[in-house]
Amino acid sequence: MADREAERAMVEIIQENFPSHAIYGEETGWYNSKEGYEKPEFVWVLDPIDGTTSYIAGHGCISLLFGVLIGLVYRGKPFLGCIDQPVSGYRWMGVRGRISTLNGKPTSTVACEDLGLANAYLKSPYYSEDSEFAYDKTVSKVKTVKYDGNCIAYGALASGFSDLVIDSGLDPFDFLAVIPVVEGAGGVITDWQGRDWLWDPNPADPSSGIPDGGFKIVAAGDPIIHSQVIALLADEC
Repeated sequence: MADREAERAMVEIIQENFPSHAIYGEETGWYNSKEGYEKPEFVWVLDPIDGTTSYIAGHGCISLLFGVLIGLVYRGKPFLGCIDQPVSGYRWMGVRGRISTLNGKPTSTVACEDLGLANAYLKSPYYSEDSEFAYDKTVSKVKTVKYDGNCIAYGALASGFSDLVIDSGLDPFDFLAVIPVVEGAGGVITDWQGRDWLWDPNPADPSSGIPDGGFKIVAAGDPIIHSQVIALLADEC
C-alpha cells in the first residue's frame, strides 16, 4: 500500500510539471503521455520503495537498506538520478555531465586498483543462476562481501564506502536512476559485457527493452577493477 501511494504522489507531481513526459513505475507500469504509445523522448523511471523486505522489517540497521529511486531517461540514456534514504536523510543526486552530490555536497568514489582489496556488494547466490555464477566467480577474489544492499549499495559506492556492486535480474526501475549518480561520482557502471546503457522501450509493449532474465550490472568505483570483473564474468556472456 505504501509503495503504491508513494508512486501515485510522484506521478502526480511529474504530470503536473512535465505533462508531455512518459512515466514508468514499478507498481503500475506505464503512464500515458501526450505522445500516446509512441516512443517518448523523456521517461521518468520510478521505484517508490527499493528494498521492500527491509522496509517492512522497519527496525535497526535493516531499515536503512531501502530507498526511493527516481530517474529520468532522455532518448534512451539515463540523464538524471536520485537515490533517497528517508530514514537516514541521505540523498544522492546525479546528472549526466555533472559531479554527483550527497546531501548537496560533491561526492566521489575511491581508487581501488586491486580486486583483492575491494569491498563488494553481491546478490545472494540463491536468487538465480546468474547471481550464483557471479558469486562463484568473484567471492574469493574480493576482500569483503555484503549481500543485497539494494539501491543503497550504489550510494555507498558513489561515496567511497564500497568499491564494487555486481547485480542481476533487474528491471529498469531497479537501476536506471543509479547510473548518473555512479558515473558523476567517478565510477563506471555497465552491463556484464562492459557495454554502456541504452534503454529502448515501447510503451505499447510492457516487456520491451528488457532482456530475458533481467538486466545485469557491474558498478565499480575504479575503472581498473571494473575491467577485472568484466574479464571474470566473460565466460557467462
